[in-house]
Parts: sequence; C-alpha cells; structure tokens
Amino acid sequence: MTSLQHNLHETPFNRQTRLYIFERLWRGSSIQKAPIPILDAYFEYYESQCLHALHERGRHLTVRTHEHIMQVARELERDQPKEAIKDNLTKLFESRDPTNKDEVLNNSVELVVRLYLMVNIGTSKSSVTSGQKLSWTSGTIKESLDAHFNEPPVLTNHNVRFEKSFTAVNLQRIAGIKIRWTNNLADHLRMVDDDDKIVAIFHHATFLKHQTSALLPAGLVDETLRTLALLFPQNDRATKKWINSLPATPVVDRQLNQCGQLRLDDRQIETYKFWHDRLIILKQAFDESRPATLSQWWCDRRNGYQWYTFWVAVFVLFLTIFFGMVQSIEGALQVWKAFHPSPG
Repeated sequence: MTSLQHNLHETPFNRQTRLYIFERLWRGSSIQKAPIPILDAYFEYYESQCLHALHERGRHLTVRTHEHIMQVARELERDQPKEAIKDNLTKLFESRDPTNKDEVLNNSVELVVRLYLMVNIGTSKSSVTSGQKLSWTSGTIKESLDAHFNEPPVLTNHNVRFEKSFTAVNLQRIAGIKIRWTNNLADHLRMVDDDDKIVAIFHHATFLKHQTSALLPAGLVDETLRTLALLFPQNDRATKKWINSLPATPVVDRQLNQCGQLRLDDRQIETYKFWHDRLIILKQAFDESRPATLSQWWCDRRNGYQWYTFWVAVFVLFLTIFFGMVQSIEGALQVWKAFHPSPG
C-alpha cells in the first residue's frame, strides 16, 4: 500500500505521506529539498479538516483515502463542473446510494477544495471552518473563485502609502491591533471585530510559494505573498524575534518573513488589486490609532516631534515628582528633629 492509499483518519501523517501529498497536489514543486517542519502548518490544517469531515464514522463523506483527494483535485484542475465531479464520485459508494447522497457528495467535493486551495467552501456540519464562506452551488470552482476575488475595489486610495513602520509587529505594539491567524484565504486581511482591533492574516506562506493551481485568479497568490512581505519584512529584527517567540499552538507557518524583498512600487496601494480595500482599512486603523499605554507611547515613533515632546513631558513630570518627594522627606526629617532634639 502506498502512502496515498492510507485512510484519511490515519493521523498524524508520516514524512513520506506528507511529501507524496504535497508533490501530487502541487506538481513540479521542490518541497522535497526543504526541511519537513515547514509543512507543519499546512498539515495541521489538512489533518484537522479530514478528522472533522469523518465524524460519525464518515457517514457524511465518500472520499476515504489521500488518493481519492488527489483524483478530485485533478478533476477540479480540469475545470469540471461540480455536478460532473459529483457524478464521478458515486462509484466510491461501497453499497447502494445512501439517503443523504447529495449531501455526502457535496461534502466530499468541498473538502477537497478546502484542502487543495485553502478557501472556505461549504457550510456542512462535517467541516471545521470559520470566517467568510464562499458559495459554490453550480458551474466550476474557478468561476466561483473568480467571481469572489475579482470584485472591483470601492475605496479611494488617495495619499495611501505603506511606510516601513507598517508591519505586523507594530500593528500590535503601537496600534493595539491583534492578529488572528486564519487558514481561510478568503479571510486574509479582514477586520473581524467592530472596533477594528483584530485582523485576520492568512499565514500559510509555504502553501502560497508552492501553489501551482490555475484555479485561483491570476495574480492572487503573488499579491498575497507581497502583503505578507509588507507586514513581515524579511530582514527586520523585530519581526524575526517576534515570529520566533510565537507559541507552539496554534501552528503558524514560520516562513512568514521569508516572502521576498519589496520594491518601492510594492509600497504603493495602486499595485494591489485583490486586497486593495482591506489594506486601506487596515492602514487607516493603524494611522488613526493613538497610544494608550506607556509601552505603546515608547514604540510609536511615527511622529518624531510628538514622541519627543511626550517623553520630555514625562521626564519633567518624573523630575517634579522626584524632587517633590525629596523635599517632602527633607521637611518631614526637619519636623522630626524639631520634636526630637539631639541630647547635649
């Protein structure tokens, strides 16, 4: 039995199974030359998706092995309509068609889409998904993805430029904007709360670097990598230190700050099409934030004059309090001596 013929529930996957899956899903990649730990984040997602889809002994799913996943992925890549893929999957039923046949077929196809493209497709209880959900009821998956990601921008981009201070580390320590890691590409850079204090970031840089599918809109993968290079600068010490300090769970792709160097053009909002509006919203939340703690005031050097003025004021206040305390103590000692004169 080859690694791809193993059942989906046989987790965790060994090294050979991981390599087979990755090489079959993204043919022509050189992942075998890279250290296996860089696959941890993707396969954490892959395994959790499979295990949840197989709940109730797999009665909501017809695909059973990694080979089945590869077969459906190839049909997706050939731009087959959803109904045609479902028809081909009926041969996997071990006995007569179940009463929930259509649900089972939909779940199976949508699971493969999530594994292959990391886009949240499907609303079945058998899937573990969060955030924005894409609808795919008919036609090909490419048509649905094009319709979603190619929506024209609506926000104006006057005077929007991404300074070098616009990084994920500074989003947190200056603006107080927390990062929520997402496995759903459709959620990338989306503000997920009403106060604009949490942003979702698709962290799977390894997946993006080796993605060869023609199903995702042309330019989407490259632009997403550029947003990661923008937020996680490759040679930035603070970013590298911060990534190294991330906890073991959830598993985050440690290649986040290995997405290449940005050119000057890459810092202009006009060069972004797919993430244009979300970048503007995130930049606006960053620019409009004001320090609320001393640590934020110390880190916030976007306005050098304001930073200098604030800390001079803090220093003067400290000296005032210090000398005030010294005078108070000196006065108290004088009073004490007045009531307790030295003998003789």
